[in-house]
Amino acid sequence: MPSWSEILTQVDLYSNPGVELDKKRVEYINKIYSITNRNIIAYYSGWLKKPDAPHVSIDDQDKNAFMTAVHRLDKDKGLDLVLHTPGGDIAATESIVAYLKSIFKGDIRAIIPQISMSAGTMMAMSCKEIIMGEQSSLGPIDPQMGGVACQAVIDEFQKAVREVAANPASLGLWQTIISKYHPTFLTACENAINWSGELAEQWLQEANPNIDVQKVKDVFLNHKNSYSHSRHLSKQDCKATGLNIVDLEANPELQDAVLSLHHCYMILFDKFPISKIVENHIGGRYIQNYAIR
Repeated sequence: MPSWSEILTQVDLYSNPGVELDKKRVEYINKIYSITNRNIIAYYSGWLKKPDAPHVSIDDQDKNAFMTAVHRLDKDKGLDLVLHTPGGDIAATESIVAYLKSIFKGDIRAIIPQISMSAGTMMAMSCKEIIMGEQSSLGPIDPQMGGVACQAVIDEFQKAVREVAANPASLGLWQTIISKYHPTFLTACENAINWSGELAEQWLQEANPNIDVQKVKDVFLNHKNSYSHSRHLSKQDCKATGLNIVDLEANPELQDAVLSLHHCYMILFDKFPISKIVENHIGGRYIQNYAIR
């Protein structure tokens, strides 16, 4: 497996490194296909390199990207979905998962080369298997509103109710804190938590009817246990919940191809103004560019 620096050196030897990098990605994505004999779609966000770029999160535009990537694939071969994303909109995620599961009749595996967080974790949970390496992480699926964890908002409000009941003199302090919430904010947070939990439960049971859903939710959805929405849960953490985790290291040839492909995407985001790319093993490709200011 060539390292990040080795691939970078190889593509920078040419006058048009973008073309050479495209060739490298095609080489490795086709290598994965030759090993698995399953359709490959890579869904990659550049948020680690360009966190402020537009459309780095899962959104409704991604449906067009997946429609492009699904076109002309042999739907009977199942799908291996290579995920690298910070997560994003729950509604968009629900729509994408429903679309892919209907197209491939639920025969979908997720491959996590490095990180798939939040709604990206939910997308992985909808798959029948999740292939992870020692370097791979999933993240909590507790929803956020405006960058604030919904469960933290609910917990804070409940704490306020308890403290004011015990000490009415604290009302002024809590009024200052709670006044930052608009009138429907608490209800919206409760609805988002319920929505996320119901989707996770549905998808987990569809992928594995015998799974202990509550055990998974206690780790991934309960903010009191995860502490932070940005927490990285390792392969071993995920296995301990009962998720159907497959070791990427069990197939060294696949591991080499997946990690080499991952390096190619990271170099792509580093060198070019691209915020997201979705592509398959037969040349279907959707690229989200952005203007440099």
